[in-house]
Amino acid sequence: MDTLWAPWRLGYLQGDAPGPTPQLGPSAWRPDADHDCFLCRAAAAAPEDHRVLGVVEKTARSLVIINRFPYGGGHLLIAPLDHRAGLERLADADLLDLQHLLVRWCRLLGPSLRPHGFNIGLNLGAVAGAGVPGHLHWHLLPRWPGDVNFMPAIAGVRVISQALDALWEQLAAAAAADPLP
Repeated sequence: MDTLWAPWRLGYLQGDAPGPTPQLGPSAWRPDADHDCFLCRAAAAAPEDHRVLGVVEKTARSLVIINRFPYGGGHLLIAPLDHRAGLERLADADLLDLQHLLVRWCRLLGPSLRPHGFNIGLNLGAVAGAGVPGHLHWHLLPRWPGDVNFMPAIAGVRVISQALDALWEQLAAAAAADPLP
């Protein structure tokens, strides 16, 4: 019998965030931030903490972060910096920035991970499946032919073939090679 290891999933099963979490001083938090929200923490973090938090890019309005509990390899979250539950609470400039990041990361993931397609999703509210209903975010999932095998159906297991830290390195390099205008 083969053994599949996915140690970062234990934190999800136990309800804990994986890895160390940088401590933020009171001046670092954004206005209206939820101090228990991992997206608010990432939005307020200093650049030297981006790697440990999985932040691969941050603009003046938005951030791109690796999903610590991915549905598949390369699963990213794209979120506004501010803690907002609904689209109606975002300024037009925020919406535009978020959409530009979705387009940019579809383009950047192409040569980096070579996916054949993408799923892009937004769940608004807990009843719609939002795991963080107070801080909206888009899921960007690279897809490949055959990436969904028999294991989820018979064993409740997904195989993620790349460590999250290695993914961060790969994506940070892709972003650095193609800087924001």
